[in-house]
Amino acid sequence: MGLISKNQVPLIGVDISSTAVKLLQLSRSGNRYRVEHYAVEPLPPNAVVEKNIVEVEAVGDAIRRAVARSGSKTKYAAAAVAGSAVITKMIPMPADLDEDAMEAQIELEAVNYIPYPIEEVNLDFEIMGSMPNNPEMVQVLLAASRSENVDLRQSALELGGLTARVVDVEAFAIENAFDLIVDELPIGRDGVVALVDIGATMTTLSVLRNGRSLYSREQVFGGKQLTDEIMRRYGLSYEEAGMAKRRGGLPEGYEIEVLEPFKEATVQQISRLLQFFYAGSEFNRVDQIVLAGGTAVLPGLVEMVDEQLGVATIVANPLAQMALGPRVQSQVQTLAQDAPALMIATGLALRSFD
Repeated sequence: MGLISKNQVPLIGVDISSTAVKLLQLSRSGNRYRVEHYAVEPLPPNAVVEKNIVEVEAVGDAIRRAVARSGSKTKYAAAAVAGSAVITKMIPMPADLDEDAMEAQIELEAVNYIPYPIEEVNLDFEIMGSMPNNPEMVQVLLAASRSENVDLRQSALELGGLTARVVDVEAFAIENAFDLIVDELPIGRDGVVALVDIGATMTTLSVLRNGRSLYSREQVFGGKQLTDEIMRRYGLSYEEAGMAKRRGGLPEGYEIEVLEPFKEATVQQISRLLQFFYAGSEFNRVDQIVLAGGTAVLPGLVEMVDEQLGVATIVANPLAQMALGPRVQSQVQTLAQDAPALMIATGLALRSFD
């Protein structure tokens, strides 16, 4: 199965993160999307560690519960492997090759770019357009992942009652979803945007310009650190701490003693990621920061990033312009709260319309 394959059937986007399975299914009428089905189902601790599936049965069970809760009858899914599990390279190819010849040629060339035995990887490619200054050549995006990364996701989906039709790359899914919010930004499409997805255990920086990714980097840091601190300080279970973090009700000193230091640490992580980007590129600033992931909705975080880094900052909502189907009308509040964490699920759900 390809990593970027084309598709025509209704798909449910399934984002398998370190703490939850997130499902989203969209429909489209004209150029307007509608949210038809959605669910977020927590995973047991350590079922997924830093985006790697460790307990495939536990993930499969969570997918099955999420599908049931969402009410979707779709049997086909789009999932994604993490950027750290994928090698992507731009390679030049003669423009006059047909698809079969191109595929054969790429398989021969791939050996030069991939540090694993070729029989242990899943390969896919997409033609990105002509080479600048050479119309006889095209730029081809090669994506390769160890087969086990793809196989584990397929197995988890099957255990959950779904069939994987598309296995994408998280960075490409984010790019896809970003397209829904880029026109809402005040900076125009050619502005440089830092999209910072702060998950439970990983923070991913994607720098985008004109809708394409310029740079991506992952760092081990996330909202679980805040949950762990709440557990430790207030003697709560993992589930209770997660609930309290979202819904409030913690003792008076919580904001000053726990939340503020965590927000400061988050700003430092974002700053570090940006420094890595500046050090390795021709850019020395970004025009806009967009925060995504569950941690993005922490009260006051946007203002702190904006103020300390001196860059206009907003929270991502890829569903902002979408209508809501009858199944999700009753979930408006939870959907609004979860929306920043649904960037990858949204990008995957959009694969239905390729």
